[in-house]
Amino acid sequence: MKDGTQTLGSLVGDVFDALRQERVQAVPTMEPREIGVVTSVATGIARVSGLPGVGAEELLRFAGDVYGIAFDIEENQIGVVLLGDYWRLRTGDEVQRTGRVMDVAVGEALLGRVIDPLGQPLDGRPAVASTTRWPIERPATPIMDRAPVTEPIQTGLKVIDALIPIGRGQRELILGDRQTGKTAVAIDTILNQRGKDVLCVYCAIGQRASAVAKVVSTLRDAGAMAYTVVLVTEGDDPPGLAYIAPYAATSIAEYFMQAGRDVLIVYDDLTHHARAYRELSLLLRRPPGREAFPGDIFYIHSRLLERATHLRPELGGGSLTALPIIETEAQDMSAYIPTNLISITDGQVYLSPGLFELGVLPAVDVGRSVSRVGGKAQRAAYRAVAGDLKLGYAQFEELETFARFGARFDDATRKTIDHGRRIRACLKQSESAPLSLGAQILVLLALTQGLFDAVELDAMSQAERAVRDAVDQIPPQVAARLTGAGKLTQADRDCLLGLARDALAPLAAHGDSAKDGAAQPRTEDRGDSDAGVAAPTPAS
Repeated sequence: MKDGTQTLGSLVGDVFDALRQERVQAVPTMEPREIGVVTSVATGIARVSGLPGVGAEELLRFAGDVYGIAFDIEENQIGVVLLGDYWRLRTGDEVQRTGRVMDVAVGEALLGRVIDPLGQPLDGRPAVASTTRWPIERPATPIMDRAPVTEPIQTGLKVIDALIPIGRGQRELILGDRQTGKTAVAIDTILNQRGKDVLCVYCAIGQRASAVAKVVSTLRDAGAMAYTVVLVTEGDDPPGLAYIAPYAATSIAEYFMQAGRDVLIVYDDLTHHARAYRELSLLLRRPPGREAFPGDIFYIHSRLLERATHLRPELGGGSLTALPIIETEAQDMSAYIPTNLISITDGQVYLSPGLFELGVLPAVDVGRSVSRVGGKAQRAAYRAVAGDLKLGYAQFEELETFARFGARFDDATRKTIDHGRRIRACLKQSESAPLSLGAQILVLLALTQGLFDAVELDAMSQAERAVRDAVDQIPPQVAARLTGAGKLTQADRDCLLGLARDALAPLAAHGDSAKDGAAQPRTEDRGDSDAGVAAPTPAS
């Protein structure tokens, strides 16, 4: 018993000695923590008092793991843009600083995923397994770190690749009225990147959930999700999420660009982005002018699109090509926001409601569309076969107006109009059916050389399909020169024209026999129906 008591006493003494030693060695630490208080909550924004050390655009944490960005820093309060379920917040809730700006997860794990601007999954799969995070707001690449645009990015659409080419690292605006096929052009471009070592980021801003689901389904069915990241904000999301969405998507794309990859990003669309910013400005009661809507629209979009570029080879040689989409009203390209974006970007693809109603799809208005950079990156084969195509199409459009009034023309003018009709018919293309470079070159060469002129207008789709099917017969050495930087030789042109003639021979012969067997009315008796330009049959 005595030995047990001594053993217990020694143990207690050892414990006290250890505690005394720890107390002597312990160094108290003090970590300052600023805590603010919510003073008011509105739709998508909150007013906060306290937090004297908060920085501009710092990320703040509210109760219930709701985050917000310090947008307005005033003397007595902070205007915060909320990024979550703001209806759960109450006046008097605590607010804490995080000491960091808004960031997003980046990395290879995002490929094939559908996420929101906060990086949370929307596809029913587990959370994104990425430990690397980049700020959503990053400075644009310095001018000295940029390289010229020398490589094209093929859209798979004949009218764009031939007449309005886009280069890797370019910013090409897609604009038009509602329901004119703007998103379809962008999605076709993404589909055409399959097998071309180009990664894609599709950013849906304020879109309907059904429209986004359709886009994701299209990408998944075509196997494009393997190289695509989809970042989504829906129409009923807080305006703060819509505001940060394009910046978060750009940081995801920049990660791949910095790794030496070629990336294509689509912003669909920046009209909703501007409306979200306007809503935030009104809720925060920002004075209109230089520091708020509408004067700030140029700034928020320019600092976004300036991040698209082509890096120098010593920096990896990656590129980021931007396709922002904007919606016009009543075909007004000179409105405030479209004008701003036209001045920021390197060209625009304008989609005409008139052409859309006629069934000319994609409804690209060649006369109002331009690419200020892509022509330098266009393949030499395109320049050889489509050099005069834009001029011929422009001449046709000028004459088309007079032809509709039944004007009488000489044979040369009528031949120009007939050729223009075939250009328009040949530039039609079905949705989600991008064409390879070889197929486009073969069709355009046959078109510019007048091989389709012997084909009836009603048979143009069948004739074009026959020429496209002949692409498999192109010799390998000629196909290599088509995709390379070298020019087509005369032997190459003769080879391609021979394939096109053989494909069109049955249709041309059928068209000639039909012409011989039918009585042709006199020019003066044709009136509007023949002298005018026939409206193309609407696509199914």
